[in-house]
Formats: sequence, structure tokens, C-alpha cells
Amino acid sequence: MTVQQEAGAGEAGADGEALEVWIDQDLCTGDGICAQYAPEVFELDIDGLAYVKSPGDELLQTPGATTPVPLTLLRDVADSAKECPGDCIHVRRVSDSVEVYGPDAE
Repeated sequence: MTVQQEAGAGEAGADGEALEVWIDQDLCTGDGICAQYAPEVFELDIDGLAYVKSPGDELLQTPGATTPVPLTLLRDVADSAKECPGDCIHVRRVSDSVEVYGPDAE
């Protein structure tokens, strides 16, 4: 089962749609704001950059790796995207990949 498929179970945005988040490490400034807001979802690695974590708490270091956004952490993840000084956190709907929070959100 992929991370995206796992997102369907209990992971949803305010409108009931499954959401996922990813970080563009090329833009990450390493401030760690995301890990402060949502340590269950984000973590700084030894390289000083932030990465998303799998639902099983594994650091996902593949470029563009996504992880589901748990409904209980939606506000924290959205705040992370809004406050990120590098504008590198992207939260999008799984169904159509439309960004709902982050630098490319409409």
C-alpha cells in the first residue's frame, strides 16, 4: 500500500478530502518551524533540512516524498506551511494534487 492509499483511511481536510504534504528541500531554510508545529509530521535531519515522516514515524528522504495529513493535525500542518520562511511546505489534495496550503495554493 502506498502512502497515498493509506491517506484514504482517517486522513482528511476540512472538506473531507484526503490531504498529503511534502517539502521542497531545495527551498528549505532549516528553521525548524514545521517540526515545532507538527513534530508528528515533520523532522529536521542531520543535514539541517526538514523532511516529512511516514505514518509509522519513518523519515522520508526521497525528493518529493509525501505523507498523509491526519485530520487532527491539519491546523498544525497548515500553520507550518503558512509560517515557513522558505515557502517550501506544500499541502495538496490526494484526489487531484491541487495545493490547498503552501506557496502554490490558490
